[in-house]
Amino acid sequence: PIYKGKLPYHNLVITRWADVKTYGNYAFIVNESYYQGMQIFDLTSLENNRKGSVLKETAHYDKFNNAHNMVINEESGFGYAVGSNTCEGGLHMIDIKKPLNPQFAGCFSSEGYTHDAQCVIYKGDDERYLGSEICFAMNNPSVSIIDVTNKAKPMLLSRNVYPRARYAHQGWLTEDHNYFIFGDEEDEKASGSRTTTFVYEVKNLRDATFAGRYVASTGATDHNLYVKGDFVYQANYRAGLRILRIDDLRRAAFTEVGYFDIYPMNDGASLNGAWTAYPFFESGVIIVSGIEQGLFVLRRRLNNAVLEIEERFEVSKGEEAVLYVGQD
Repeated sequence: PIYKGKLPYHNLVITRWADVKTYGNYAFIVNESYYQGMQIFDLTSLENNRKGSVLKETAHYDKFNNAHNMVINEESGFGYAVGSNTCEGGLHMIDIKKPLNPQFAGCFSSEGYTHDAQCVIYKGDDERYLGSEICFAMNNPSVSIIDVTNKAKPMLLSRNVYPRARYAHQGWLTEDHNYFIFGDEEDEKASGSRTTTFVYEVKNLRDATFAGRYVASTGATDHNLYVKGDFVYQANYRAGLRILRIDDLRRAAFTEVGYFDIYPMNDGASLNGAWTAYPFFESGVIIVSGIEQGLFVLRRRLNNAVLEIEERFEVSKGEEAVLYVGQD
C-alpha cells in the first residue's frame, strides 16, 4: 500500500468514531464530532498529489452535525447517515447521485437511533418488494426492515427482536437477499458466551423468521461482518479475521474455514483488535484494519485455511488516513 496523505476532519477536532464509504470516485466521511457534517473527497485527486500530503475536502454537506456511520446504496445513488443528531438518530436520507451537490431526501425516525444498516434494491423471495429499496437497520434491540423507496414516506415493514438481544450492531445480506446475518456487540461480555452470529430468514419482509445462532470457539466480541459468495468475513475484535463457510442458513449452520489473528495475546470480550474487514476486491485480497495494529493486506489460499499476510500498513495513533489502492 502507498500512504497518499491525510484528510483532516472538517472541524479539526479528532473523534474516536468515524466512518468512510465510497460512491463512484468519491469518498463520504462522517464522524461523531459536532459540526463535522459529511465531507466529500474526490479520490481521483490522489493520482497527482505528493505522498504524505495534507488533503482538502472537495465538498461538504451540512444538514446534520455529526453521525456515527454512513451507509451507501451504490445501485440507487442514495446515502443514509445513521446515528446523527437529526431524524432521531435514524435514517437521514441523501441523494448523492451528484456527489458534489448532495441533496437531503427524507428521514426515517420512528424506530429511533440506528447504529448501522444495509440498504439494497431488494431481489429476494418476497415478490411484493422486488425492485424496492429496502434498508435492514440495526435498531437496538431489533433488526428493523424499512421500505425507503419513497423517501418522503418510508415505511416500517417489520421490527424483529431476536432472543437474548443486547445490542444489535451490524449485519449483511446473503447475495440472494433471503437471509440477513448479523452480530450483537454486547452479548459475549454480558453473558460470558462465546462469539455468536445470528441469522434471520427474510423471505417475508413483513414477518422475518429467526433461523438461529452460530456459536464459535472463541469468546471475542464480534464487530463487523460481510458476505461474499458462500463465505462470511468477520472482524471479531481480539479474535481477528474469521472466515465462515455458509453450510445451511435455515439452521444457522456455519464452519470456520480460516482466520488471521491480529491480536494473538487472547480472545477476550473487549473492544480492541480487528475493527473491520473488506473482502470484495476481485483479486481476492482481503483487508483487515486493527484499532492498534494498523492495516493488514491478506490473501487466502483456496486449498487450505491459511491466510498469508502480503503487507502491513501502519498509521500513527490519532491520524486520519486516506489509502489509495490500485489494481492488484
